[in-house]
Amino acid sequence: MAFLNYKEMKTSLIIPTYNEEKVIGKCLRSLANQTYKDFEVIVVDDGSTDKTWEVLSELKVENLKLKVIRESHLGAGAARNLGTKSATGEILVFVDADMTFDKDFLKKLVEPIVLGKAKGTFSKEEYVSNWDNIWARCWNINENWEEKRRHPKNYPDFQPVFRAILKSEFERVNGFEAGGYDDDWSLYRKLGYKAKNAEGAIFYHKNPESLSEVYNHAKWVGKRKYKMGYLGYLVALIRASLPVSLVLGLFKGIKNMELRFLIFKIVYDFGLSIGVLEMILKGKMGK
Repeated sequence: MAFLNYKEMKTSLIIPTYNEEKVIGKCLRSLANQTYKDFEVIVVDDGSTDKTWEVLSELKVENLKLKVIRESHLGAGAARNLGTKSATGEILVFVDADMTFDKDFLKKLVEPIVLGKAKGTFSKEEYVSNWDNIWARCWNINENWEEKRRHPKNYPDFQPVFRAILKSEFERVNGFEAGGYDDDWSLYRKLGYKAKNAEGAIFYHKNPESLSEVYNHAKWVGKRKYKMGYLGYLVALIRASLPVSLVLGLFKGIKNMELRFLIFKIVYDFGLSIGVLEMILKGKMGK
């Protein structure tokens, strides 16, 4: 790919939202402060049942080219696909409604694509925005992530989740597979290559910060495809059983000097178990 400067590649940011009335405004205002200017934002409300649509309808953000679309609740992958149909940029960027961004985030994220060094990128510089919250910190402990970051230590420079990608590549494989938990991995499976790390693309992402959020997110995680079919469901249920939760919760709580992790682990694993059981009984993945 020949050298291109930033002005030659317009970017379209796609943001799926589902019940994000409390965070979507902050996300959009953060994007309005980007040093990279040639971009538009397309927000797709995925059938929210709270006041997300009302907030979006009334929201005014200076210096932001904003489009808002509404659809029934089909999941983030389907919402992203719908948003790209209205995109006019040569590069697509996918972010979440509970993210905020360093002013150079977008510039750094698309730079490897603009310079012809990659067809798609992600960023390892993803920080927890609500680190002062105890349950957000417990989420990191449970995921074995690095302190204050949303990934493990020694995270590889190539990953199956794309934050930015050439629109031509996205369209070549007909976008995401709508499917819930792992729909953002579907581009990698269809493209056959991973996203490259974009150095310096700093952004912030919320962890669940209440026990109800922990439960609901764990339930959603549980309603996913398992590689080993029903054997996979059984293994997941055993790992999330109360005796295992108590042992691991106490062990990790002591190890990390945070005994409240025991409460977190019980709530998380209970939500996961409910999600797995619903998947078995109803056969429906989480959206």
